[in-house]
Amino acid sequence: MKKCPLITKILTFSLVVSTLFLSGCINIMDFYPSASMGGDVDMLPAVVSFADDIKDIVVPVEMEWDRAKSMAIKTESFHGGIWHYSGSVETASLKDYMSQAMEDSNWKLVGEAASGDIMLAFIKPHKTCMMTISEHEFSKTGLTLYVTIDKTAAIGLNPFGEAISTK
Repeated sequence: MKKCPLITKILTFSLVVSTLFLSGCINIMDFYPSASMGGDVDMLPAVVSFADDIKDIVVPVEMEWDRAKSMAIKTESFHGGIWHYSGSVETASLKDYMSQAMEDSNWKLVGEAASGDIMLAFIKPHKTCMMTISEHEFSKTGLTLYVTIDKTAAIGLNPFGEAISTK
């Protein structure tokens, strides 16, 4: 029986490529990014990150969430917590970014204080968000969000689930 080196090479190549695809080492989107996007990739908006599942507080993607310094609570009447992030960004740049992002999400800036750290306070109906921006070691910047959301006030109930009187 005669060996066919071309068929052997093709089969070997196909086996290697399919193994890489299945193992996740090659992503077809790296070669053809517009194949599934249906358009120009350069026109896509920057990827954003949200604080927990609160979709109206945007955190820059350079900031990494620190689970050990964060906590959240969700009840029938309340949702809130403390979320801590750190990243290699400048404090002034982070302050400007967060102020603009909060304004874009219809938060109202109601207070600002600065000493060594920067503190910003924002409100929305039935929501508050205070944040501190501080410099950490190794040129890292910290961002801590203190968020409260009164879910019952948003639907006209007190924290005990009773209708609020309008008298």
